[in-house]
Amino acid sequence: MYKKGLIVILMMFAAFRGLAQDSTYTRNVINTLTAKEFWGRGYTKDGMKKAADFIAAAYQKIGLTPMGQDYKQSFNFPVNTFPGKMMVAINGKKLIPGKDFIINNESPGIKLKADLTQIDSLKYQSSTNLQLLLKDKLTWSVATEVSGPTIIQVNKKSITSRPKTIDVDIEHKFIADFNAANVCGFVKGTQFPDSILILTAHYDHLGGMGADTYFPGANDNAAGVATLLSLAKFYAANPQPYSIGFICFAGEEAGLLGSRYFVENPLVPLSRIKFLINLDLVGTGESGMTVVNATVYPKAFAELNKINNEYHYISKINPRGKAANSDHYFFTEKGVPAFFIYTQGGPSAYHDVFDKPETLPLTEYNDLFKLILGFNKKLME
Repeated sequence: MYKKGLIVILMMFAAFRGLAQDSTYTRNVINTLTAKEFWGRGYTKDGMKKAADFIAAAYQKIGLTPMGQDYKQSFNFPVNTFPGKMMVAINGKKLIPGKDFIINNESPGIKLKADLTQIDSLKYQSSTNLQLLLKDKLTWSVATEVSGPTIIQVNKKSITSRPKTIDVDIEHKFIADFNAANVCGFVKGTQFPDSILILTAHYDHLGGMGADTYFPGANDNAAGVATLLSLAKFYAANPQPYSIGFICFAGEEAGLLGSRYFVENPLVPLSRIKFLINLDLVGTGESGMTVVNATVYPKAFAELNKINNEYHYISKINPRGKAANSDHYFFTEKGVPAFFIYTQGGPSAYHDVFDKPETLPLTEYNDLFKLILGFNKKLME
């Protein structure tokens, strides 16, 4: 009896040790993807391509089989970029890009010196095609078109007096056919290989705004990619009855473009996907997590909660209905059952320059990892 109990304890220790190692791996992946070299995994300085190459190399090292002819599924879309000059001065004071100001993502470039006319307490404009907006928080995004006027958002805390003059020199470049790629691989099932469970996460972020400022995107969504790769390592070492697929999408920030392209050009028949879990913004968890599509698939959500209640993984799982807010959406529209999971609590940085790896707690990484394993196991019964 003592010997048998010791074996069980040693097996449990080994399992938790493996999870701890994956936590280190996850942290290393996040640090890599948010590094300056990857320039926000966006549209300038080859940031997105470098990230895709990194993920494809990770797939190969882990031992995943390419889902198509190779790991990458290429596609194109238009995007407005800001590769060069990014200078704004208000009342003669130069502002710091990202911290003090952002340019609206669809804006054209502009160079001028002009007086500002106050429209209301938070809005100003020059006599030319330029507007200035005062904001409590700067939140950037990605645009697939260019439209005027040029709009500059300024953090209200960055100026001490009413804006009277502006000196601006901003360079933009519209790319009509930016090349991106989804990165897709799988582990073949041991008993029912034609039945597939899919894990997804978008790897793109906002990229850079000018030549000197980039958006790291630690929680959004380096954390999701790192968790996906950790799960890929586990499933590659422990093949399951079903095949397990892994897709890292590009173009999510530009409008769910990578996932839409995959659904329209699937590398596996969508009818064979028994369930899909999309991971986005999973680097926290102090306040629990939310499951989008919980009310669409109540039986699956009940099973997820049953597992969580039994093992006390996540403090609270909040149900949410259907929402077109991440890469699960187009799969659901085609009849593929899917959950979108995101965690809550911790740092509030989102779509700004402050979403950094050093402030990302990964509070519930191990518990979320184990919850997903348990839920997938239940799906294969």
